[in-house]
Amino acid sequence: MVGTRAWADPSEPSRTRAWAPEREDAPTRERAGPSSTRRELVGFATVGLLAYAVDLALFTFLRGPAALGPLTAKALSFVAGCTVAYAGNALGTYRHTHPTGVRPYAVFVAVNIAGAAVQLLCLTVSHYCLGFTSQRADTVSGAGIGMALATVLRFWGTRTLVFRTEGRVGSWTG
Repeated sequence: MVGTRAWADPSEPSRTRAWAPEREDAPTRERAGPSSTRRELVGFATVGLLAYAVDLALFTFLRGPAALGPLTAKALSFVAGCTVAYAGNALGTYRHTHPTGVRPYAVFVAVNIAGAAVQLLCLTVSHYCLGFTSQRADTVSGAGIGMALATVLRFWGTRTLVFRTEGRVGSWTG
């Protein structure tokens, strides 16, 4: 058909009609070029750094002056960091998606828990399976490699599962 894409889903009538042009101002990632993806990555990274700073500062405060145990302090700082990251992404990076309700936040927290699990898995494999037991090896595996892999997972999960746009179900490339 004229005016349609070869990969369009036939069950979506608005995408399969040759006479129904797409709105130019529609906020879809399907037509997003490299600069759009770059802006998304920069926004995501900026919000992530802010959330990390909140997590670290709150954890340090809760462990120090507040004298809470390490797990309680980390759980509280993790929730605070997730909340800051969600708010920053919802109001900034992904503001065009208009998320509503509790579901997007719950999925966002689940994606971040999965990211934390990836970091712990990297540390576990390095320390207990491969035998790299020095503090440097733990830092490289958990905070280096684990953080990099977890960030990729969080970016994918955030854009695909939490702040998805119309017409895109789960594409890695948008």
